[in-house]
Amino acid sequence: MPENSILSNIIEPQTAEERPVSRTVAVIGAGSWGTAAAKLLAENGHDVAIWDRNLDRLVEMAEKHENSKYLPGVELPDFSYCPELEMALDGADAAVFGIPAQHFREVLKAAAPYIEPGTILVNLAKGIERGTLKTMSEVAAEIAPHVPYVALSGPSHAEEIARRLPASVTASSDDPEAAKEVQDIFMNDNFRVYTNPDLTGIELGGALKNIIALGAGISDGLGYGDSAKAAMITRGLTEISRLGISLGADPASFAGLSGMGDLIVTCCSQHSRNRRCGLLIGQGMKPEEAVEAVGMVVEGFYTADAAWELAKKQGVEMPITEAICRLIHGELSAEEAVKSLMTRSRKSESING
Repeated sequence: MPENSILSNIIEPQTAEERPVSRTVAVIGAGSWGTAAAKLLAENGHDVAIWDRNLDRLVEMAEKHENSKYLPGVELPDFSYCPELEMALDGADAAVFGIPAQHFREVLKAAAPYIEPGTILVNLAKGIERGTLKTMSEVAAEIAPHVPYVALSGPSHAEEIARRLPASVTASSDDPEAAKEVQDIFMNDNFRVYTNPDLTGIELGGALKNIIALGAGISDGLGYGDSAKAAMITRGLTEISRLGISLGADPASFAGLSGMGDLIVTCCSQHSRNRRCGLLIGQGMKPEEAVEAVGMVVEGFYTADAAWELAKKQGVEMPITEAICRLIHGELSAEEAVKSLMTRSRKSESING
């Protein structure tokens, strides 16, 4: 493990006189999205400090200007690399959390004492917390209730954002001014940011589409073709909307970037971990082995149980989510899961069907 003094001295941040800096931003987590976000923010002219619990990763990024595990081949600009959360958050106007959903509570709890008044918390994770069945905004409200919270969500694979390929996302918050501030911080010619006040809908759309992407991958792995996957995506959106509306979300949000937009890209893209995991399951691999083979966090795998529990609590029918949960727990094979969906009783193609 590298010494803190070595790490903190590898790269010094440039001064305001050397380059224009409009904001000071802490990025918490150097996974794929955290690293891509840090790169985008630095290229936008912000003063970026990045923290990760894996100090060896930070050293590699500082010395080689590359995150070889998550974004191989992408050259990174200069950041301040911080071995301590307190160091990264010192003076930050915004704290961008690129932490997997099931670890968000733990890391936010450690960071909360160092989040200064006026700092905006920006969350990139998409999931529902297991056990509590809380969204990430609900977790944040519990741990850091006085910190403005903004969810940044939409079709945005880190591999593409890091290479400056065009993308559009939504910034959502109960605090409209905080959402507009995040819009200003992130937006550039290649990364368009909209605002949307429907925090519930935006977070649920982002979290639940990962489960449907597992199903789309399973369908692909079984060789069922484009028609089957199109049905999976369409009916998946129906049950996402059904649960979201039961929790007070605006139905229109599910036709937007964090709904249909994110669902399409996650179900179809070569970069999608959730689709890749499902693909391996459909090809015969056990679910746990498929997650291990992907080698990165598969959010849908961990959110599925929480989503199903939440659906039962709300009295909402989510057959795709249920089938995937039963598959994950070994109650159904991939073929049996698909058959269970195809042989359901006759329904109307309405939101309640």
